[in-house]
Amino acid sequence: MRSLSEGIPNISVRLDRLNRLMYMMIEFQDHIPDALVEDFGHRSPIVSKFSDIAAVLDSIRYIKKNLKRWMEPDIRFAASPFNLFGAKAYVQYQPVGSVGVISPWNYPFNLTIGPLAAVLSAGNRAMIKPSELTPKSSNLMKRMISEYFEPEEIAVVLGDGSVGEEFSKLAFDHLFFTGSTAVAKKIMAAAATHLVPVTLELGGKSPVIVGCSADLKTVADRVWNGKLMNGGQTCIAPDYLFIPEAHLESWIEASTNSIASMFPLIFKNENYTSIINVNHFERLQKYLEDARRRGAQIIEFNPGREEELDRTYYKLMPSMIVDVTDDMLVMKEEIFGPIMPIKTYRKIDDAIQYINNRSKPLSLYYFGQDKTEETHVLENTISGGVSINDVIFHYVQDDLPFGGVGASGMGRYHGIEGFKTFSNPRAVYRQTPIDFILKIMRPPFGHLFKRVISSRIKF
Repeated sequence: MRSLSEGIPNISVRLDRLNRLMYMMIEFQDHIPDALVEDFGHRSPIVSKFSDIAAVLDSIRYIKKNLKRWMEPDIRFAASPFNLFGAKAYVQYQPVGSVGVISPWNYPFNLTIGPLAAVLSAGNRAMIKPSELTPKSSNLMKRMISEYFEPEEIAVVLGDGSVGEEFSKLAFDHLFFTGSTAVAKKIMAAAATHLVPVTLELGGKSPVIVGCSADLKTVADRVWNGKLMNGGQTCIAPDYLFIPEAHLESWIEASTNSIASMFPLIFKNENYTSIINVNHFERLQKYLEDARRRGAQIIEFNPGREEELDRTYYKLMPSMIVDVTDDMLVMKEEIFGPIMPIKTYRKIDDAIQYINNRSKPLSLYYFGQDKTEETHVLENTISGGVSINDVIFHYVQDDLPFGGVGASGMGRYHGIEGFKTFSNPRAVYRQTPIDFILKIMRPPFGHLFKRVISSRIKF
């Protein structure tokens, strides 16, 4: 998509593209929530403005503020003794070229335009394949980009899974994918045909550990706010929660009060998002039925005592599963819905061991005021990211890298890490103009060169 003869885009070109991206999002700020409502049946318009517009604009502003500094040569140490005679070393960050972006349905604009801003900041061009599960949003995205960018800068490809499969086989210079671990394996295999490097932003089961020192009202307000945002359809939503055994009943009470205060009604609530489609709705119902059949206690939160006939779209009542066991489907698969399994523990190390015996999560959440315990959790777990005394908020910190580890993903974006992900860090070395120091390294080798070698072969 970019010829080397065009040269590397300078900062003016990059800022122009980022500015157009911002103007585009601002112009279409009312169209985006409308498209998302149509795709989801119902999606909270204010959540859409926050997550898919405002958060993206914040990220672009941060990139613009720091881009000049990021583009400057990264000065490195030139080896002795050449540095003593004027040799220089630095890293030049070049655009990689053309980047493919395969984006998901749960936050279509955030998880397309956010990575795209990083792609453009590094001087690249892009091809985008948005999800077929949100056709209104995907079509709107194509229209928006076609109005603000030339096809040679950004191209949008629409289509179903078969189109996505062919898209992933293209000889990009980098491929960025957000979605499930199962699909990521196919993406990575396809990219390997051309040895295309990949960044995979996946998901998994992100745990919450509630310490004995935590205030349960605060925990409930923050955990359920994050869990129920977008109907639970968030890759970094808390997936299951550890609570001290002695605090279980207090946790249930705190959860009941918190959910009722935020959502006095569920089905008839503008701020409560529907499950995306019938297939995902039935999948979540299957999780609940399986847990019930295996002996779990299901607590359904229905503050307004709404009936089944009140249901709108595919909205699902928030539920908590107590006495959850590992053979239940809800503990084997990423939930992606408003269901929270609860596990109890007596010692914090029991919770840590449970987490470490499973795939490394995209996010990990700890609540508590015990700094020693907090440090113990941080030093004895591995995850892509962490929020302490809240959930999800590490994602919106533009100066923090975002990404997974192991089955939850590879690679990072956001901030300078995003700029570097889509750049080629080319090593540049400028040799000293003084030749006598180099001459001793050329045959015939003399006594001085042998002394130099001997001086370096030591501890």
